[in-house]
Amino acid sequence: MQAEIDRYPRKNDVYIQYGTAGFRTKATELDHVVFRMGILAALRSRAKGSAAIGLMITASHNPEPDNGVKLIDPHGEMLEMEWEEIASRLANAPNPEFQGELAKVAMSNGIDAAKPALVFIGRDSRSSSQRLAEAAIAGVKAYCGTAVDHGLVTTPMLHYYVFLRNTTDCPDADLEKSYFSKLATSFNVLCEPYVQNQTIVNKNYANALDFDGANGVGAVGIDKFLSYQKGQNFELGVHVHNKDLSTPSKLNHECGSDFVKLQMKPPNGFKPTSGRRIVSVDGDADRVVYSYVDSENNFHLMDGDRIATLVASYLIDLVKGSGLNLNLGLVQTAYANGNSTKYITETLNIPVACASTGVKHLHHKALEFDIGVYFEANGHGTVVFSNNAKNLVLQAFEDSTMDESKLKWIRRLQQMMNLINSTVGDAISDMLLVEAILLARGWSIQDWETAYHDLPSRLKKVYVKDRNVIETVDADRRCSKPDGLQEQIDLLVAKYPNGRSFVRPSGTEDVVRVYAEAETEEDVVALAEEVAKTVHNLAGGVGPPPS
Repeated sequence: MQAEIDRYPRKNDVYIQYGTAGFRTKATELDHVVFRMGILAALRSRAKGSAAIGLMITASHNPEPDNGVKLIDPHGEMLEMEWEEIASRLANAPNPEFQGELAKVAMSNGIDAAKPALVFIGRDSRSSSQRLAEAAIAGVKAYCGTAVDHGLVTTPMLHYYVFLRNTTDCPDADLEKSYFSKLATSFNVLCEPYVQNQTIVNKNYANALDFDGANGVGAVGIDKFLSYQKGQNFELGVHVHNKDLSTPSKLNHECGSDFVKLQMKPPNGFKPTSGRRIVSVDGDADRVVYSYVDSENNFHLMDGDRIATLVASYLIDLVKGSGLNLNLGLVQTAYANGNSTKYITETLNIPVACASTGVKHLHHKALEFDIGVYFEANGHGTVVFSNNAKNLVLQAFEDSTMDESKLKWIRRLQQMMNLINSTVGDAISDMLLVEAILLARGWSIQDWETAYHDLPSRLKKVYVKDRNVIETVDADRRCSKPDGLQEQIDLLVAKYPNGRSFVRPSGTEDVVRVYAEAETEEDVVALAEEVAKTVHNLAGGVGPPPS
């Protein structure tokens, strides 16, 4: 194996850490990291009884020169947190010490190196992703594992492939068909009651939306979905934009979910039609946000908070109609808009739990409910269903005494379970979920928006020498270090009606993220700037204070 290791040497002493998004940095710094993660994925497969492990090459919403790698565990979930430290240790081991560190991991975990190992590899559309995928394959083979290259896929597709491979006898060649067929069939069944001969019979819903593919793999994914949907009773009217994969520099550039969310304006690449829904995904299609432009050219954003409240409100209606004893809860992060939390708890009467930022934390918290809905404000989220929920639905179908009026609701709940990709946030699955609910409600996007009024909010970045000087508690809502920073934030927040602000370190770069809310746009701009300047002064800011 040493010859293969020598082909992918560690070339500098820069420490890189495995976080919520895996490893992510400039693509030029990742060859040795991805090679070693191919080896680790093969090791992880053996640790899990030779189950398939996923390895995805992507930097998601980051600019095109960046890239990253993350591992996917056997049930389509993110890598077990204890193995994140192992991944970091192996990625940063000096070249002469790497094999020794690898042997220690195998020995301490009782892993039989003679067992078969299987790794599924996928990549996004970045110019560096093919090269890095080849490094990953080389790593798997160097450790005597089998690598299956699934090529250009969305991140959620690879998560689902891993799950399906480990839980069914679906052949590898049929995984893509299974994924898209499941989405198309479930969506059609959910829409069928509200459509007659392609004509919508339900109030204000309009079958026309613009899909912003961020010039990434999401555009490929939606085109494939639409081909599977052909001939169904209801064909979703999607106009696909920003689908240029041949020009790498266009990836996420002035388009995609992150651009729309942060810049608070529609994506470039097409002219929005007044009142028509815009669906924006990110570079690997695990985030989704909605937006529209009104007749006066005002921009309106429907972010992850809005999606979460729409989904939770509909699912609670299904649960009540079914009569099944299921507890439903919604999980948010500190980034959730304060008025969304108020609406969920006071109007919908649905319990809300707060988790630390990062999908792995939300997913874990959502598992505490029979039906757990979680979305970050950035549009990354899904719904998870407990085994109890799945069993109760199955038992209801087998119960010959079940009232037909309740079975109607149970059937819809079952189809919702089929439509949702519970392994991870999935932009295409989540989009179809939103569309099915809007159609069932008979709502336009304007109807959806009237549920509650968002408080104005702002996000700012503060560049610092070392992001680790910031430490947080209470699910990121309070700052415990450096001393005195939280007290200063509290004083600033108290100056503004409905003021709220928190800070947290980035997981991938030396940046501190500042979030602020207040009653008015003027107040929130002032609050965000004051907090950012305070962080700059107390946490070792780099360059001039933010303005």
